[in-house]
Amino acid sequence: MILTVCMSPSIDVTIELDSLNVGKVNVVKNRTLSFTGKAINVAIGVSRLGEQAYATGFMYNENGAMFERTLDRESVPFAFVWNSGRVRENYKCIDKKSMLTEINDIGEQVGGEKLVELLQMIRNLSSRSDVTVISGGLPRGVEAGYYRDLFRAVDSHSLKIADTEGGKLFAALEAGVDLVKPNLEEMQETLGREFHDKEDMLSGCRELLDRGARIVLLSLGKDGAVITNGTKNYYCKSINVAVNSTVGAGDGMVAAAAVKLKEGADLPDILRAGVAAGTATVTTFGTVSFLKNKYEEISNSLIITEF
Repeated sequence: MILTVCMSPSIDVTIELDSLNVGKVNVVKNRTLSFTGKAINVAIGVSRLGEQAYATGFMYNENGAMFERTLDRESVPFAFVWNSGRVRENYKCIDKKSMLTEINDIGEQVGGEKLVELLQMIRNLSSRSDVTVISGGLPRGVEAGYYRDLFRAVDSHSLKIADTEGGKLFAALEAGVDLVKPNLEEMQETLGREFHDKEDMLSGCRELLDRGARIVLLSLGKDGAVITNGTKNYYCKSINVAVNSTVGAGDGMVAAAAVKLKEGADLPDILRAGVAAGTATVTTFGTVSFLKNKYEEISNSLIITEF
């Protein structure tokens, strides 16, 4: 089983426009609601790959039932720590040039007793999980160090994946993780410097490895991804596809990587799966994950190079 822990669920309102004109009236061509959160998206991706997923994390009383229905449709079981208030709403505007503009809402606060409750839930569920994925931001007012507590609560027999940034990522690394999946922008912001070539990127990856990661899977967006364990380094270029939405692409990458990590795959296979899933996700509109047949089609066409 692959356990996913969603720290900050969201309702994503994806809007298609011909163009986004600031200060003017904009006419919507298409509008879709998605009940998401990074780890919820990961759970759906895992399920679509035919593996057993289980979702937990924080959820909110006023509109959380819609997330339950979404997970039911995807055959993903769940158990949440429930809080008062509403799940935040994020707006994602996509124009005909596939440019994405995001407006993210602030989340609700959670009580200290709920933070303790989630840690206990992770202890119980991760004891039956092969892999535990913890991803996303934190509820308003919760300090970054809580990520350290989250990963320390994971059972020692469960492999650990972190997908977050900044102080939250540093806190997770203090607890030790098996795989981290930053994108290039996140790693630059986390480490406080820009990367101009692969050597710069590897230097950044090595810093994350030195801080407590076993493997770094660095997403480069449409350019593919890099994976390294500090000894072996591999690159996979993505293929050109029609981009219908970039929503959830990184989460698709994490889902596929989690499945391969569970299987004990080597670095090239983890990389190939991650790039295939991330690329397949961007070909969809109105869904937060990929279709398995598209994933398999793309995977067969990818080339891995060692550098």
